[in-house]
Amino acid sequence: MKFNLTGKSAIVTGGGSGIGKAIALALAGQGATVHILELKKESADETTSEILQHGGKATSYNCNVANQQQVKETIAEVVKNNTLDILVNNAGIAHIGNVENTQETDFDNVFNVNVKGIYNCIHAAIPFMKASGGVIINMASVGASVGLIDRFAYSASKGAVLTMTYSVAKDYIDYGIRCNSISPGRVHTPFVDGFIKKNYPGKEKEMFEKLSKTQPIGRMGTPEEIGNLALYLCSDEASFITGTDFPIDGGFIKLNT
Repeated sequence: MKFNLTGKSAIVTGGGSGIGKAIALALAGQGATVHILELKKESADETTSEILQHGGKATSYNCNVANQQQVKETIAEVVKNNTLDILVNNAGIAHIGNVENTQETDFDNVFNVNVKGIYNCIHAAIPFMKASGGVIINMASVGASVGLIDRFAYSASKGAVLTMTYSVAKDYIDYGIRCNSISPGRVHTPFVDGFIKKNYPGKEKEMFEKLSKTQPIGRMGTPEEIGNLALYLCSDEASFITGTDFPIDGGFIKLNT
């Protein structure tokens, strides 16, 4: 069976909804034991329950990735009875604003989750992965490569994710650790639906179509498509790939620049 992850143990941060949930389901569907780290444990429990209902293996944990001590304790708990073969750093937050109207607290919040959160998880996980190797996937964004209008702090944070990915890939290649990133374009998640409903009441359908058409391919991506790419990168079929960013964006980067 291709993309077989039987016997592998994976951590997925932010695995309670959207892209993170799709990644957790994809990995569990191919045999991995998935450990879901979420700020809201109820969300993690829902994903865990769905995995268990389909015969998979999963556990949920309450964890704020921006809190280094909490991350260390949670990952130590994960590895008590498991190896650590895969780390998917998916947890992240968005922010709307340019450099003028982005407040210091906004900037700090975005970087604490999107950048420090990934640093915290890799920092805690690497010692457990060095002995037998492993795979790290960081969730970047098209904003890391081209910048996005009114997404100053968010784009900056994802640029940091991209270069952290390259650095980790170089530093740990001799330990058999592969590190890559995924850069999604606009993906249809509950967050997008909530954003449209909040900001464009009564115009939900019109705005959904408008946002969909910002991708040259004419639609948004699906969480499952991101999950399938993550599955491939975590599998032995991708064993020759490290230090690379993978845009999955309906042509947004190359066809809009």
